[in-house]
Amino acid sequence: MSFPHTPDHPAPAPAPARQSRAKTLLGTGIGNALEWYDWNVYASFAVYFSAQAFDSSDRTSAFLSTMAIFAVGFVARPFGGVVFGWIGDRVGRKHALSLAVLAASIGSLLIAVLPTYGTVGVLASFLLLLARLIQGLAHGGELPSAQTYLAEHAPREHRGFWASSIYVTGTLGLLASLVLGLALSTALTEEQMAAWGWRVPFAIGAVLGLVALWIRRSMEESEVFEASRAEDGTAGPRENVLVGLFVHWRTSLQVILMTAGLTVVFYIWSVSMASLASQNLGYSAQQAFGASVIGNVVLVLVLPLWGALSDRIGRRTCALIALVGSGICYLPMVSLVEGGQMWQLVVAISVQLGLIAGFLSHAPAMYAEMFPTARRTSGFGIPYAVAIALFGGTAPYLNTAIGDQHLFGIYAIALIAISSATILTLRETKGKDLTEPVGAAASTKA
Repeated sequence: MSFPHTPDHPAPAPAPARQSRAKTLLGTGIGNALEWYDWNVYASFAVYFSAQAFDSSDRTSAFLSTMAIFAVGFVARPFGGVVFGWIGDRVGRKHALSLAVLAASIGSLLIAVLPTYGTVGVLASFLLLLARLIQGLAHGGELPSAQTYLAEHAPREHRGFWASSIYVTGTLGLLASLVLGLALSTALTEEQMAAWGWRVPFAIGAVLGLVALWIRRSMEESEVFEASRAEDGTAGPRENVLVGLFVHWRTSLQVILMTAGLTVVFYIWSVSMASLASQNLGYSAQQAFGASVIGNVVLVLVLPLWGALSDRIGRRTCALIALVGSGICYLPMVSLVEGGQMWQLVVAISVQLGLIAGFLSHAPAMYAEMFPTARRTSGFGIPYAVAIALFGGTAPYLNTAIGDQHLFGIYAIALIAISSATILTLRETKGKDLTEPVGAAASTKA
């Protein structure tokens, strides 16, 4: 029996439309791309502005100091994991995403208008450090927030494929910085690049960050998060995020160890190779940027393939193929790079990135499937940031300071072995229902 629509029997409110897949991918993707763009611009252009932020009388020392600040920026990442993990798990995923991209934009703006060492002395070095810490804080919150948001929106039978979009868009942002570097280094003289050309990409990143902020503010909250909040009667976990980290120390340790080898390979071959090749390996800036662009295009193309494969054969299998393959090829690819020909640099970068994509592609899904909804953002965000700070952020500096690519390669292979062994301790989670408690058997039912 139906009732007329009266004050006692009002018409039911229409069900809210679910956010489209395109908007979900665009919202997480554009901000993530800009985060990676801002992050990589520093590594790629460090060779140019190092003498501007530090004493230019010793260019090698200035470059090492600039790379040290690159590593120091990673120190802020665990704090970003704590702050944005708390926001993501207590207030909402989309709020964490919006604040993260805003902070990254502010850090990029500070570098764009950085005064030189010759003008203000050590204050220039301090401001560069401050900007990097802000960017580190933002990036420490961006990836876990974006990964959690996307994983919770994705169909569970295709979660690995969806997860690959995180690093596809991130790599596109990285590629944008490399292409811009190639264009600027071609159009401008070395003197112009050192004087003001390096400021251009930072200014662009600051402006585009506001566009990403505008898009993210209109996104809907994750339904998985909303359902958890409605069930618990709270916006997130009752336990303190740091307490949760220690209570669930085993899973946190697994995240750190499984990420160690992954992040070293990625930051050496994808992020910092352009600067390393031009600074230490005898390649011109054009050759280094060009080879990095080609290698990262290969990465973008294979990421969705690896992500889809992980939905079929499992996360553990793909991750192990990626890590073991990268470890076996690491030293041969280092020897190839030392040949000095651009094609050798292209092949080496492409091989390493093509292999590590087997883990990188579905990593956001794999991490999300290891934690319950109430602490998913902070649960893997904090140990993940710790791993990147300890191993990824220090990799370019250690590689430069050691000065022997083969010796550093042994260090990288050791970390890859540790990550591989850690993957073997995990249970398969592909197809897992994210509303199920941790430890529940994964199901591939759609």
